[in-house]
Amino acid sequence: MKITNFYLKTMNPAMFHGHGQAPPFFEGWYYKLVGQDSYQRFAIIPGVFFGEDGHAFVQVLNGNMAKSSYHRFDLSEFWASEENFEVRIGDNFFSKDSIALNIDDQLGQVYGKLAFQGLKPWPVSITSPGIMGWYAWVPKMECYHGVLSFDHHIQGQLQINQEMLDFSGGRGYIEKDWGQSFPEGYIWFQSNHFDTKETSLTASVAVIPWLGSAFRGFIIGLWHQDRLYRFATYTGAKIERLEITDDWVNWIVQDRRYRLEMTASRAEGGLLHGPTRAQMLQRVEENMSATVDIQLSTRNDEVIFDSLGRNTAMEVHGDLDRLLAMK
Repeated sequence: MKITNFYLKTMNPAMFHGHGQAPPFFEGWYYKLVGQDSYQRFAIIPGVFFGEDGHAFVQVLNGNMAKSSYHRFDLSEFWASEENFEVRIGDNFFSKDSIALNIDDQLGQVYGKLAFQGLKPWPVSITSPGIMGWYAWVPKMECYHGVLSFDHHIQGQLQINQEMLDFSGGRGYIEKDWGQSFPEGYIWFQSNHFDTKETSLTASVAVIPWLGSAFRGFIIGLWHQDRLYRFATYTGAKIERLEITDDWVNWIVQDRRYRLEMTASRAEGGLLHGPTRAQMLQRVEENMSATVDIQLSTRNDEVIFDSLGRNTAMEVHGDLDRLLAMK
């Protein structure tokens, strides 16, 4: 049964992986919401933490004001399906197709329903079950990652405190993380607001513990014109350049066929709670007003795609010196 459950969960990154997991363990889903006029920029992050301070939560990030709220719930108020991606936290419901929020506490009020249409998940196969590639089959990694939808349409409204926000006609993105802790140091950014519609980029590089040591692992997915361009440690791609300043991140990768240049701006963000092995701490700064300038070309310098991504969500966190020093 355990082997069957492990196979089912690995082949279905979206669903809850925490049934039967001993602490420390966390799992969280990240819904990025951008309205049609790009004025409304929010992230809704439901999740659960198993440990000494075990609890469920719903985080709300206001990307315009760079502010966040962390709404705690008792573990008894958390429920997740063992067959598909359906999660309830208190009176709040989350799935790949919709969310329904009903929060009213000392930190604020969030009400409403959103529906998602035309989802584009990272492809899953036995040899490469999602964004993690074959690493998804490795047990007890520090942190696993999944992309549930590169890009999709949003319909519905949310009332956040006293403001009614209409997200209809907007665009969304969904991903998730689970495991024991966030990486010691990492960079992550994502945008699906390029001049060419239905184009989305997600990119991350992190310190990855491995067999008593560590390495610098990265995963990049560029979804463009119904094609996924993958650059990752497990695909044999290499980092040509990785530089970080107070104002931007410059990152260039290449493989045997393609070269991808990315320059992402940095902006002030709101503090989110992120997992350590001991507890959830308010330690991760995320902004949703960054930009990312990308150019995809062949190794023969033929430009395939060159554009600026707006409404870019971005996190640059942890031991960056160690991350940069790794090869």
